[in-house]
Amino acid sequence: MGGACSRKRDLLDEVALRRSGRYYKSSSAKWLLLTLPRCNTNVSVREQGKCPSLMDLCVAKVREDIKNYSSFSVLPRDISQLIFNELVASHCLNDVSLEAFQDCALQDIWIGEYPGVKDGWIRIVSSQGESLLSLDISCSDVTDTGLSLLKKCPNVQSLKCNYCDQISDYGLGHLSGLSNLTSLSFKRSNVITADGMRAFTNLVNLVNLDLERCLKIHGGLVHLKDLKKLESLNIKYCNCITDADIGSISGLTNLKELQMSCCKITDAGITQLKGLSKLAHLNLEGCPLTAACLKVISGFPSLMFLNLSRCSISDDGSENFSALQKLKVLQKLKVLNLGFNSISDACLVHLKDLINLESLNFDSCSIGNEGLLNLKGLLKLKSLELSDTGVGSNGLSHLSGLSNLESINLSFTSVTDGGLRKLSGLTSIKSLNLDSRLITDAGLATITSFKKLQSLELCGGSITDAGVKNIKDLKSLKQLNLSQNSHLTDKTLELISGLTGLTSLNVSNSRITNAGLRHLKPLKNLRLLTLESCKVTANEMKKLQLSALPNLLSVRPE
Repeated sequence: MGGACSRKRDLLDEVALRRSGRYYKSSSAKWLLLTLPRCNTNVSVREQGKCPSLMDLCVAKVREDIKNYSSFSVLPRDISQLIFNELVASHCLNDVSLEAFQDCALQDIWIGEYPGVKDGWIRIVSSQGESLLSLDISCSDVTDTGLSLLKKCPNVQSLKCNYCDQISDYGLGHLSGLSNLTSLSFKRSNVITADGMRAFTNLVNLVNLDLERCLKIHGGLVHLKDLKKLESLNIKYCNCITDADIGSISGLTNLKELQMSCCKITDAGITQLKGLSKLAHLNLEGCPLTAACLKVISGFPSLMFLNLSRCSISDDGSENFSALQKLKVLQKLKVLNLGFNSISDACLVHLKDLINLESLNFDSCSIGNEGLLNLKGLLKLKSLELSDTGVGSNGLSHLSGLSNLESINLSFTSVTDGGLRKLSGLTSIKSLNLDSRLITDAGLATITSFKKLQSLELCGGSITDAGVKNIKDLKSLKQLNLSQNSHLTDKTLELISGLTGLTSLNVSNSRITNAGLRHLKPLKNLRLLTLESCKVTANEMKKLQLSALPNLLSVRPE
């Protein structure tokens, strides 16, 4: 019943099953029937238009009458788990209703970002004992004291404590006995230091460790050197990490994913990673590297994802050319990000043999039309980022054979209406980003061939209501950004009123008025609406939100 309950577990529930008389199917079914009203059309069902199951109706009824129940411990765990999940999803869980889940043998408690979570809640959490397998208390007020209660839950496999600023090194010490942990996350925990990481030494079954934005852990990676099962390590934005730390993880030969964005890692630090032959995902964005590091990176035969954005990669010398050429051996590479580097057309010749590439990013690189000739053979390419490059209309003819292309970003390029027409045969495109300073209403006629388009950005200034007529029949659109087109009027809102799948709409800096807001009423799926610098008032937008757009979560201006 439910995804959380049907999963196969490594740890069986033998202890829970021995509880006296608690899990008899007949008694639980009788209880469910007693809670179900004979006729109640007000029972909420989350999926509109879908016939609810008996269990859906029962769980919804329990949620409505939650004040009538003091304990669910006599129910089968699957049912109490569903009720708990429903209360969390509907924001009905509080200090009082939580007490009903004492000793329910729940397996998964996901209350990350839920308001009011504190040490008192962990008392109920810990009462699940050996049954508890996963816990998320991210963004909570839980302290070291609360964390100490988890000693009663020795079988926990996954624990997330992201943004928990009241958990210190001392609190980490309480985790040392949770030897069954396979996944642990402490993102942005500013109190944790290298000394506190000693607690990780005993977590020998750890497979995933996330310490993103932990800024005081320099010297702490030494406590990970014996975690031989570790496959994923995230230390992104830990700007305290230097080359001196890398030697400590060089022996973790099972590592498959290593996230080190914006660390102070240089070419010398990368050299220490030579033995990590299983690496499939390597993120070095923003690290002070040069093209010399690619000699080591080319020795990772399993690499599928490589991010070198915002590094100091350059192709302005013969030595660097030979280093970049080594990338051709990475035949499993699917994602390559070289954005914001000194990459020119001459570099692209070394990438044409990477025939398994699915995503390629050259954002703000010095490439132009000639370089795109080297992409003709990358037939598996699905995503291409060319924003702020020298690419123009002529270069797009080299892309005409990339029939699997689903996303292309041409913002801040010199592509015109003529160039857009060269992409008309790429009918698989789902995401298109254009700089409309050079794209006119006439060019938008090409847009009609992209029947699968889900995201369209046309920012810049040249589009009018006449051009929007070419958008109104793109029924698959979910995100539409027409900002900075100052000639657009209320007519535009009328034209797109039939795009009922839209979840995000931006028509900022246009001539939209309060009178035009009525055309948005059919867009029931709209969650984000941005109308900054338009002739609309916050009061009218609020009325629209309350009366017609129930799913709208963000409105700008408010």
